[in-house]
Amino acid sequence: MASAKGSQQAQDSLGQIGAHFTQPISPLRLPICIIKLSRVFPQFVHQQQKRQFLLYKVNSLSCSTLETQKLVVRALSTQPFSPVDMVKAIRVHELGGPEVLKWEDVEIGEPKEGEIRVRNKAIGLNFIDVYFRKGVYRAASLPFIPGMEACGVVTAVGPGLTGRQVGDLVAYAGTPMGSYAEEQILPADRVVPVPDSVSPVIAASIMVKGMTAQFLLHRCFKVEPGHTILVHAAAGGVGSLLCQWANALGATVIGTVSTKEKAAQAKDDGAHHYDSVGKDTFQGSLACLKLRGYMVSFGQSSGTPDLVPLSALAAKSLFLTRPTLMHYNVTRDELLGAAGELFANVASGVLRVRVNHTYPLSQAPQAHADLEGRKTTGSVVLIP
Repeated sequence: MASAKGSQQAQDSLGQIGAHFTQPISPLRLPICIIKLSRVFPQFVHQQQKRQFLLYKVNSLSCSTLETQKLVVRALSTQPFSPVDMVKAIRVHELGGPEVLKWEDVEIGEPKEGEIRVRNKAIGLNFIDVYFRKGVYRAASLPFIPGMEACGVVTAVGPGLTGRQVGDLVAYAGTPMGSYAEEQILPADRVVPVPDSVSPVIAASIMVKGMTAQFLLHRCFKVEPGHTILVHAAAGGVGSLLCQWANALGATVIGTVSTKEKAAQAKDDGAHHYDSVGKDTFQGSLACLKLRGYMVSFGQSSGTPDLVPLSALAAKSLFLTRPTLMHYNVTRDELLGAAGELFANVASGVLRVRVNHTYPLSQAPQAHADLEGRKTTGSVVLIP
C-alpha cells in the first residue's frame, strides 16, 4: 500500500538526513527542515513511478538531534506530483535603485495547457524595466522578476498544444513580465517565431523597441513622405529605429541627443514629433508643434510630466496621446503582423539594429545603472 511503503521510505530517509545535522532542532522547525532536504532525498517526497507526492506527519516531539531521535512517520495524504526545477533569475523584493535587483534561485514548473517553457538565450533591457523596479509602474506583487522581452528555445509544451514544438526559436514582448530568468513559462499565443535570418540577440533587442517603432510610425500616426518628425533620445534603442524607419518612409527626421557621440549615431541613422524623455522635454515638445500638430509621448525616462490642461492643446488644436505597445498588439493577428513587418525590415536592411552593449544577466544592476546614467546607446541585451 502507498501509505505503508511511503512510511518505510520516510523512515529510511530520515536516518540518512540525521547524519547532516549536529545541532538540536526544534519540533516546530522539523517539518521545514525535512521539506528543504526533499531534493537531497527525493524518495522521501514522492514516488516517481506513481507520480505521487506524500505528506508526512512527524509524531515525535523530542528536541534531541535527528541522529538520535526516534521518529514515527505516517502518510497523511497524496496529491498529484508536479516536477519543479531551479533556475537562476533576477528578482526585486523592494522598490528602489539598481541595487534591489537580486540574483537568486527560483522555481520553475512544467507548462500547463496553452503554455510553453522557454530557455532564454538573450533578454532585452528596456526603460519600462526601470519603471517597474522604481515603482513608477506597479508590479502585481513583491517579489517579482522584471523583464518584458526575450528570445529563446522552446524546451517543453503544454498538454494538447499545437503550433509550437520543442526546439523552436521564439521571441516575445510585453506581458507576462518575467524575462530576467534563465527559463520561463509563457503563454503560447504571446510568442512569435523568429526567422533564421534574425539571431537571438537581435530578436531580443528589437521585440519591444522595434514593435514600438512599428506602431508609432504606422498605426499611432501614419508617417508619410513630406512629414517632419522630431525624435527625442534619437540615439537610444527606440530612437535609433524610429530615425531609420521614418527616413525610409520619406519623412524629414530631426533628432535630439545628449552628446556629440550620440549625435554622430543619430545622423548615421537618418536623423511630426515624438517624445521619449518625458518631463524635461514635454513643454518644449508641445511648443514646437505647428497647427494641428501631433504629439506622441511614449516614455518618461526623466520623470512623469506635469498635468496638461486641455486649454494648452486648444491654442493650436493639437493632438496628444500616450500609447503603449500592449494596446496596439491586443490580438494574435496584430502581434504577428507587427513582428512580421519588423523582421522583414531587419532582413532587408531598412533597419540596422545596434546592439551596442551586452551584460551577463547576473550583472543586470550594472546594466540598469548604465542605462539610467545615459551611458548606453542603441540596444542593451542581457545574456543568461
